[in-house]
Amino acid sequence: MKERDGLIIVNTGNGKGKTTAALGLGMRAWGQGYKVLVLQFIKGNWKYGELQAAERMGADFVIRQMGEGFVRNVKGDALVDHKDAAEDALCNARIEMMSGKWDMIILDEINYAIKFGLVSVEAVLELLEAKPQSQHLVLTGRDARQEIIDKADLVTEMREIKHPYKKGIQAQKGIEF
Repeated sequence: MKERDGLIIVNTGNGKGKTTAALGLGMRAWGQGYKVLVLQFIKGNWKYGELQAAERMGADFVIRQMGEGFVRNVKGDALVDHKDAAEDALCNARIEMMSGKWDMIILDEINYAIKFGLVSVEAVLELLEAKPQSQHLVLTGRDARQEIIDKADLVTEMREIKHPYKKGIQAQKGIEF
């Protein structure tokens, strides 16, 4: 039997739904008996609904929040903390990729981590090169670099057309978190 061809998948764009789509893909893979790991590069210290869902799914669908939270407008020592956390997440991604334990790894908000200089595009490209043949790798976040897009097998751009924030509607449980 031929080994599965693992794909590199990118969800990017300014619209809502990049992480949600990746988690849906992960859930589909989990439903087929695959083991799924989600490493969150920016998110941390907040109780998102997907964390509770993953706990119910068991050891074959794991989400690890590795970030320090929102990074926009962060400076000084706080930026160093964000960078250290992102570097740790990238190191963790490499270790987990090579462990052979996971069929799919989702690197949530890694494109943002690149954009804000928390990890280098070169380091992420090296990670993509090292991906085992049968493993699926999903990268999410706005502003995916062209080098990442070029390396990917599937790229989807979410484009914002309308958003409730613009009408003053705040983030809602079950929708944004």
